[in-house]
Amino acid sequence: MSASASTEDRPPCPRTTEPSPDEFLRALYHFHGSALLQFAARRLEGDWHRAEDVLQEVAIRAWRHAGELDPTADSVRPWLFTVLRNLVIDGHRARQARPPETGEPELAHLPVSDGVDHMLTSEVLIDALRDLRPAQREVLLHVHYLGRSVNQTAEVLGVPPGTVKSRTYYAARALRKALHSRGLYAGGLDREAG
Repeated sequence: MSASASTEDRPPCPRTTEPSPDEFLRALYHFHGSALLQFAARRLEGDWHRAEDVLQEVAIRAWRHAGELDPTADSVRPWLFTVLRNLVIDGHRARQARPPETGEPELAHLPVSDGVDHMLTSEVLIDALRDLRPAQREVLLHVHYLGRSVNQTAEVLGVPPGTVKSRTYYAARALRKALHSRGLYAGGLDREAG
């Protein structure tokens, strides 16, 4: 029998009227949720996702005793903390009892795109574009960003197509150099730093 099962059978204070499940859970989270979540996160070494899962399990166990518990009373808090503590201990024991997970070791270290890399790369690119002459920035904007052809760009800018080609070549070369000086290469970040 787990430690959490023994405390679950002994709720602290009886109630005479049973609230609706929504009212009960809303009151439980309002009066005790924050303290329980913080306690769980500390016990789980800062793992807030697992702490939220444990808090939900505590709420379910408390709801099973909704007729006996007053979620607004301070006297219920020690029982809630005990249930939470026992759930954390049971979870730790369960993880220790099963063998470690195996599998593709390289899959465990695959990066997950959260948009931060894209945003930082964009900031570096914008900064590098400031190093270019205005005519070079303008031609890159038309050719690469707006997707115009050389002839369309020449018509919009009022210059010969050969000038557009020349500016595009030298602008791309200057941009590559500016990005290189900031640690970015054509394939991504500095190869030597990774």
